[in-house]
Amino acid sequence: MLSLNLDGSGKAEVDTGIGFLDHMLVNFARHGLFDLACKVKGDLYVDGHHTTEDIGIVLGKAVKEAVGDKAGIHRYGFSILPMDETLMLVSLDLSGRPYFKYQADFTAERVGNLDTELVKEFFYAVSYSAEMNLHIKMLDGENNHHIIEAMFKAFAKALDQATCIDERIHGVLSTKGVI
Repeated sequence: MLSLNLDGSGKAEVDTGIGFLDHMLVNFARHGLFDLACKVKGDLYVDGHHTTEDIGIVLGKAVKEAVGDKAGIHRYGFSILPMDETLMLVSLDLSGRPYFKYQADFTAERVGNLDTELVKEFFYAVSYSAEMNLHIKMLDGENNHHIIEAMFKAFAKALDQATCIDERIHGVLSTKGVI
């Protein structure tokens, strides 16, 4: 079960069975000012892959549904976010054309009970399910916890920016009239 309100206040109720992923989704909600409820019962007896990927898919679909026809939204969003020694860049376009570019280096296989390789899988799933062009690039960083947390916070900030309504925009922000 996942529900998302893009015009929220940053409230989150999250229980994925993966503690560190819960922490990241709570940060996503808080820093994007989204209201997020997410309760998952996955096959964690195998590993966290399916659970993490499925949450990304459902979150992406929720974003796509929430922006609807995209009338009046900024469409583009970006964030360059510092977190201690880490500097993270996230840029996105709610274009309806999925594309995902990712660059981050980890020195540990896990942070808490989340495999670091699943961070990429999560964001790939979000980008393709939301039909967004998403670029994530680590500009600097050493601490794996900080790198992942900066990613989620920067993504939240960029998505908030992209989904904000601008009264000056009539219809969709495109010369073609559709996105």
